Amino acid sequence: MTDETVLRVSDLPQNRATPFSLRPDSARLGDIARELGLDGLRKLSFTGQVQAEGKRDWRLTAMLGATVVQPCVVTLEPVTTRIDTEVRRLFLADWSDPDEEEAEIPEDDESEPLGSVIDLGSVMVEALALALPVYPRKEGVELGEAVFAEPGKKAMTDEETRPFAGLAALRDSLKKDS
Repeated sequence: MTDETVLRVSDLPQNRATPFSLRPDSARLGDIARELGLDGLRKLSFTGQVQAEGKRDWRLTAMLGATVVQPCVVTLEPVTTRIDTEVRRLFLADWSDPDEEEAEIPEDDESEPLGSVIDLGSVMVEALALALPVYPRKEGVELGEAVFAEPGKKAMTDEETRPFAGLAALRDSLKKDS
């Protein structure tokens, strides 16, 4: 099992999987936390294997485990989240970027171009970034309704801003007039 973060493709055996296990030290955890804008990164592990897929491609399968601390989107208090997710990547030797100015993103988002190395550290940080909660919220906290208005004027509520709220009010006033 290797704890190297960069694997040279030319050194990988074709006939068996190459297992790996990454557990960054506290200094690297701090670097990753700053890079991803986290308040803290307590634990991080990335364990799996890289194996040949056909004659020229390589498949990475791994488990990512992390404990992250992010600010709550409502209160800005620290929110601790445990992340455990499977990571899969297929490194393709015959990768070609789309030629068109606008191209559809393929459903298979696990594929990447194969270079001379597979950077396990980069895959680990990318997988962590994709697994982070987008809007972390402290348990039991809800976003209240904010109401703003100029002095002396009635504030508009969220209910009144709904697309058909104005039509409902018009309908109600027409019923009263008839």
